[in-house]
Amino acid sequence: MPVTVLLVDDEPLVRAGLRAVLEAQPDIEVVGEAADGAAVIPLVRQLRPDVVAMDVRMPLLDGIEATRALLRSVDAPPKILVVTTFENDEYVYGALRAGADGFLLKRARPAEIVHAVRLVAEGESLLFPASVRRLAAEYADGEGNRAARDVLERARLTDREGEVLRLMARGLTNAEIAARLVVGTETVKSHVSAVLAKLGARDRTQAVIAAYESGFVAPG
Repeated sequence: MPVTVLLVDDEPLVRAGLRAVLEAQPDIEVVGEAADGAAVIPLVRQLRPDVVAMDVRMPLLDGIEATRALLRSVDAPPKILVVTTFENDEYVYGALRAGADGFLLKRARPAEIVHAVRLVAEGESLLFPASVRRLAAEYADGEGNRAARDVLERARLTDREGEVLRLMARGLTNAEIAARLVVGTETVKSHVSAVLAKLGARDRTQAVIAAYESGFVAPG
């Protein structure tokens, strides 16, 4: 089954470019488009895409609020890939904190765009871990840190779960973590699932954001 994608951007040329790149791949299908975040929820309910590629800055409802609304309103929501002009953007970090699974630069090469969609759809690695680390170092605030510390304390991760979380933050895949720890991939998947459940994170991106903001993993 192909990875299905909904494109959300107020610039028609951006949507057209993304569509051309993605539909050139046999395993990816663009199932719809929208010009603003306000149209996301009804389209997701209608089309059930695997991934929403969404501009972070839009005139009516931006990517941050659209992400919050989508995750709040839709059961089994799709993965959310924020599309942005600037990598070091507070809006991008806001979208990640709101629940987005990763971000993609509008100037990215076609191969990078395809890789980002596939990686986010699979959910077994962190997209652009170094960039997420830089964003956390720059934009994590005191309130977020206090809340994240409380979450980590309540989670009571085991030593092995903490080790897995640190490796997740470095962007390692489940297979790479398994090789590093000399355990089976299924064992790593179990540890990752336990980390997400204990942190109340919807995916590894949210778990890593919590790890950085709590100080459990140093973002610098």
